[in-house]
Amino acid sequence: MNIAVCVCQVPDTASVIGYVDGTPDYARVNEVMNPYDEYALEEAVRCKERFEGSVITVFSVASDASKEVLRKALALGADRAVRVSCSEELSDPFQTAQVLSWAISSIYAGAMPDLVFCGKQSTDFQSAQVPSMLAEMLGMASVCGVTSIHLSAESIRIEREIEGGIEYIDVTYPVVLSAEKGLNEPRKTSVRAVMEARKKSLDTLQITPQDMPYVVLTALAPLERKKLCSFVPDEDELIRLLSHEHHLL
Repeated sequence: MNIAVCVCQVPDTASVIGYVDGTPDYARVNEVMNPYDEYALEEAVRCKERFEGSVITVFSVASDASKEVLRKALALGADRAVRVSCSEELSDPFQTAQVLSWAISSIYAGAMPDLVFCGKQSTDFQSAQVPSMLAEMLGMASVCGVTSIHLSAESIRIEREIEGGIEYIDVTYPVVLSAEKGLNEPRKTSVRAVMEARKKSLDTLQITPQDMPYVVLTALAPLERKKLCSFVPDEDELIRLLSHEHHLL
């Protein structure tokens, strides 16, 4: 079984992001593997352990300075790591999915993977759009927010939590699955696994998006938590304030 896993690197939620002259200061920000991607990678490793001969290839759209996320993936059980390099940082989910689909198609050369695992969303932008877009571009079925997987040689029984209950879905290979929190308990890396991962080479693919981005990140600003409190004599004054000064009506 061929298994592909898409991972990304995000700021650690415990990091402190400062601002200097209106620009975010990332000097004290620690980058880590996206937590949802850890669930996806762990499930891929469990599938590999169950089906003998399975091979896991990890893909990440990352800069050269962000290779540690791929090293960690190798230490956790992946067999091969591919860094997808772009001329500029991507913030558009469509472009990210497009670049990943080209990378996967290039590496597998027509023989598409049986399973593609992704995290449900990244903890920075939280768009939750890349897995579904990637599935469409690869021509595969897609199930998002997976909380339980039961594999057989021919098909997969999937469970996902919905409002008021649990949804059961049966799909056949190939399929793109996005992992929800609670799908499993990601394992920890060992010193030996980390050292062995250091010896493995990382493949690099240079890909340039052909389409213009649909979403562009133009600026970041700190959240203003100050709240204004006003006392008004009557409802007419309240309506005037909301409509004319705050444009809420």
